[in-house]
Parts: sequence; structure tokens; C-alpha cells
Amino acid sequence: MKYTTLVSVSDLAAHLDDVAWVVCDCRHDLVKTAVGREAYAQAHIPGARFVQVDNDLSAPLTGRNGRHPLPDPVKFVARLGELGIDNAKQVVTYDASGSAYAARLWWMLRWVGHESVAVLDGGWNAWTAARQRVTAESPAVTPLRFSPTYRMDLARDAAALISGPDKRRPILVDARSPDRFRGENETLDPVAGHIPGARNRFFRLNLGTDGRFKPATALRAEFNELLGATTPSDVVHYCGSGVTACHNLLAMEIAGLAGSRLYPGSWSEWIADRSRPVATGNV
Repeated sequence: MKYTTLVSVSDLAAHLDDVAWVVCDCRHDLVKTAVGREAYAQAHIPGARFVQVDNDLSAPLTGRNGRHPLPDPVKFVARLGELGIDNAKQVVTYDASGSAYAARLWWMLRWVGHESVAVLDGGWNAWTAARQRVTAESPAVTPLRFSPTYRMDLARDAAALISGPDKRRPILVDARSPDRFRGENETLDPVAGHIPGARNRFFRLNLGTDGRFKPATALRAEFNELLGATTPSDVVHYCGSGVTACHNLLAMEIAGLAGSRLYPGSWSEWIADRSRPVATGNV
């Protein structure tokens, strides 16, 4: 069976010693960036490889490409090989932040053509709550070769947000918290607000009180209410830096609403060009 959106704790536990499966630990904190690696060193799912958001899943900053620009795809593919991931592997990603960072790796693997990737539903918290095995030992990894099929169509740049290829502007969905969307309490970026015309869907709304994703039927109803008759291919997601937006992309896939896109540079790239318009409030 191929898992392409979510995998449960019990299903991962049943495959923990399966050499065809690779687990990636994406724990991270946007402010305290060393937290993830420190947590991994203390305890992680057996066999898990640590994947660092700022280094493995992002390119160097230039001041104009946002806080977490996509890495060079060739370098990213090489890193996948170093992690022991080839095209035959079932990859499972997890974190301890409601899958916000795990979803970034999920999306990036799809970006280079790998469909057999799923997020551990409930993440590290669900795994430990179920009293599953953990370890502090780093796994022995045999490097492999990953052959990509680049899917550059999954991403959109700033120009495409103003006028799409068919001259229709896409529907923009902002994954940040409502207060940041309105331009309030901004602590991460130098300009507050949102891209004009965007709709707000805080990524944490995709989760139930147990930290797991809501059922597909509930997610579908909520996204249909937000988007109306808009087809998924006309939807572009963004956030502060292109990380938590992937959570909404994953939620739409779970809901059966496949085909939406990511603006990887997101708000932090948008405001790097001060000529671009900014909106505040709820409109």
C-alpha cells in the first residue's frame, strides 16, 4: 500500500523495521532554530533521519527571496539520496508542531516527483502518547540515488499572483493566524498585513483537538465554504515563508481537493519588493 497524505501511528509502528520505509524527523522552531536538532538528539522515532528546515528544506537568504526560499532542486535531490531515500521508498515525515514542518517536506518530495510520502498524523506527540518505541541513537544510513521528476508547476511566483498564465488571478489562501493576516501582532516580518484579495485559513484549523487532521469530509466542507466554486487548480497557498502554507495544501489533498499550488516565497518575499501592494484588516 502506498501512503500519499497521512499515516497513522499504528501503521508506522507496523513498518518501523521495514527497509522500504524511511522516517524523517522535521522538528523545528522558527525562533529557536536549534530546538529540533536538540530534541532529536534526546529522543526520536527509531531509524528516523533528522531533516533541518533552515538548511535541508531552504536555500540561503538573499534579502529578496523570503525567509525559507526553496532550495536548488538538484541540491535537494542530492540531499534525499544522502538520507537514504530513493524512488522506491515510502517516506514518513513528522514533527511536534501540528505537522507544520512535516508538511513542508511532504510538499517538497511531491515537488520532485515522489508520491509515496505521508505525514505522521498527530506527529511526535501522538507517537509518544501511544508509548511507541523511541531512541537517541542515530541510524546507519546507506546513501542512495533519487531520480527526480521535477514538478515546477506545483509552485507559483509573485508575478503569477498578479496575473496568471491565462490572465486570471488565482485565489490566494493565507495560512497565517488571523491576527497576522489582519496586520496585527507581527513579530517575524518587517511589514504587517497580507496580499490584497487573499482569504485567510489558519493552518491549525485543519486539526482536531487531539492534534490530528480532521476527517476528510469535514476538511472538504470547510474548504468549500472558503473557496466556493473555485477549482483547486485556481488556488495558490502562502504564509509567512512558505512552510505552514504546505499544511493547507496537505489538508486539501486529504479532503480530495487536489491540484492547488504553493507560493514558496510567501509574505516575506512579497514584502521584500516595497512596490507590491499590502492590505490590512479582514479584506
